[in-house]
Amino acid sequence: MKKAIRIAVTVAALSVCAPASAEVLFPMPSVPDVTDGDGWAFSVGGGFEYEAEYDGSDDYGAEAEPAFIIQRRSGNQVWFLEGQELGWRGLYADKWMLQGGLRFEGGREESEAPALAGLGDVDDELMGMVEVRRALGNDWTNWAAARLMAGDSDIGTLGVIAAGHTFGANERGMGVDVFAFATFGSSAFVNRDFGVTAEQSANSGLPVTDIDGGYRSFGIQAVGRWRFGDSWQLQAEAGYEQYNSDIADSPIAQDDYESEVGVTLIYRF
Repeated sequence: MKKAIRIAVTVAALSVCAPASAEVLFPMPSVPDVTDGDGWAFSVGGGFEYEAEYDGSDDYGAEAEPAFIIQRRSGNQVWFLEGQELGWRGLYADKWMLQGGLRFEGGREESEAPALAGLGDVDDELMGMVEVRRALGNDWTNWAAARLMAGDSDIGTLGVIAAGHTFGANERGMGVDVFAFATFGSSAFVNRDFGVTAEQSANSGLPVTDIDGGYRSFGIQAVGRWRFGDSWQLQAEAGYEQYNSDIADSPIAQDDYESEVGVTLIYRF
């Protein structure tokens, strides 16, 4: 799930607080906005995630992670550095949200688990990303989204489509986003996590595995955001992702699904 969705912030999705008096630009809890009008905004914090040790693992563990966001707002547009993403997003006609930029995709180390012995390390990669999201109806209570991420031949491309509903939005940008999603990956993207080359097979003893691109997974994700006072915000998220049958049959995939939960506390300067 770490690579698959993150359609909102892609995630892990790190959201932080804005002052209670600020007008939040983006009305969805799954999209961070720490600005207070035009200008720069900075926030830091930390959180814990409980998730699979690597994509396809049946071994789960808790991990502490730092959280930070830097944003610069100008009207209905924001330039941002949010965790693993650097880019721009804008809100248009109160119905459309567009964003684009660069995303850092972490690799995988052979030493992470005994099940990866002989497979070697998977390099970190930089991908480009574009996303469009639209409100369904008169406000953002219901919405639909599509995201495309693409890199070089080592990682390929990933597409994500999603549809969500926001609950308990008493304040703009606060509440809980619950959305269903489906992912579609190129052969390079899928095999980066679940394929086994001839060289890896010889080193690990696992059978050679080459998975075709196409439909990859479906799942559901919930992201909640709550503000406390002028500078603090708590975010919680939980998700479940079900892989397709070809991935489930990969010798690397010890389970045919993956789940995660996380909580983050952020302070805005």
